[in-house]
Amino acid sequence: MDAATITTPAVLILLGPPGAGKGTQARMLEEKFGLVQLSTGDLLREAVAAGTEAGKAAKAVMEAGDLVSDEIVIAILRDRMAQPDCAKGVILDGFPRTTVQAEALDSLLASNNQKINAAISLEVEDAEMVTRISGRYTCAGCGEGYHDQFKKPAVEGKCDKCGHTEFKRRADDNAETVASRLAAYHAQTAPLIAYYDGQGVLQRTNAMGRIEDIANGLEGIVSKVMK
Repeated sequence: MDAATITTPAVLILLGPPGAGKGTQARMLEEKFGLVQLSTGDLLREAVAAGTEAGKAAKAVMEAGDLVSDEIVIAILRDRMAQPDCAKGVILDGFPRTTVQAEALDSLLASNNQKINAAISLEVEDAEMVTRISGRYTCAGCGEGYHDQFKKPAVEGKCDKCGHTEFKRRADDNAETVASRLAAYHAQTAPLIAYYDGQGVLQRTNAMGRIEDIANGLEGIVSKVMK
């Protein structure tokens, strides 16, 4: 069955630590299945810029230096999922992060007669993630991404894309910080893995190979759950 024949918009969740490739894979799934990737950070920025009621509430909280509540995030997500471009479905990237958020999401979906088609866990090895993330850097001119081991410029010190000769690294892309972020991710996500496994919607895929191979595995999963 083609994705276009679905009557109820699909809902997919991508679970995976920083650097697992969730963003890259979500964009590829968008193109393949006509879905819309929704990340919490982008949703908040868009809602604030649009001046929606939930966006105004989020802006006030962020300007006060506080964390945006789950209720506000859910309200923003509800507004976004109601827009026409989400008719075929969405890919949630970075939400939910806790079982409390997962339960709130379930309630939102139930009110729309929707359900989670799959929560897909991108399985990675922590040691490899430290190497992968701590080696990243970008061109200061155009933002093209590079890596100390896996993707060096063709000419050392010169961007392949724009020719710029200055590069930058994120301050938190170092081995110690990455290891800490991975530990925090596992602590937060372990309950989510169990939660979605208990619902019968958890899928696991190896995210340690080539981007193309990971994409093929994800496409196979999504094709099945969207039938």
